[in-house]
Amino acid sequence: MRADARKNYDLILTVARDVVDEHGVSASMRDIARRAGVGLATLLRHFPTREALFEALVCTKLDALSQRANELETSPRSDDAILSWFNEWIAFAQGQRGVVAMMAAAHMNPDSALYASCAEVHSASARLLARAQREGRARSDINGDDLFGLMSALGWLADLPSFAPRADHLTHVVVDAVLTSSSSDGIQNNACRTRPSAEGE
Repeated sequence: MRADARKNYDLILTVARDVVDEHGVSASMRDIARRAGVGLATLLRHFPTREALFEALVCTKLDALSQRANELETSPRSDDAILSWFNEWIAFAQGQRGVVAMMAAAHMNPDSALYASCAEVHSASARLLARAQREGRARSDINGDDLFGLMSALGWLADLPSFAPRADHLTHVVVDAVLTSSSSDGIQNNACRTRPSAEGE
């Protein structure tokens, strides 16, 4: 790709990220082109459809999410890593309206542009779970597929306006179900210690 074409590509993605954050998957291609200061034809040369543009955006964010999982694999406590991973996932899902349904469809479709990135997120989840299980901090009767399913269900709920205010609570409920009781109690106690008391508010 020529330097000028690469510059336009990166600029379009940067602007599209803001527009999609505002309008979700229904973001207008014309609006993105206008804000990026390029012609619609230029945008369409790089991204022939809205879906292609959205997939490119999601791939970059999924790759960043997977990188975050790699960092969490070296965290001191595997149960804390699971909680952090779920929080990262919810932030991702809430920042990209409609992305969870899109990922669910892509996860089993090798022809999808999202397939490889989805597979890496799935694999990262499985590794974090396996580490917690080896350390006795997560229940042994679930696997990576189960964890990814729970993440998808939670992400879908958090994407709904009526459930969004409960996202943090629901995350802790699901994580408590994944971790052993001693691990989840430790996480809850840590959370309580860092949460301001009602008297101090």
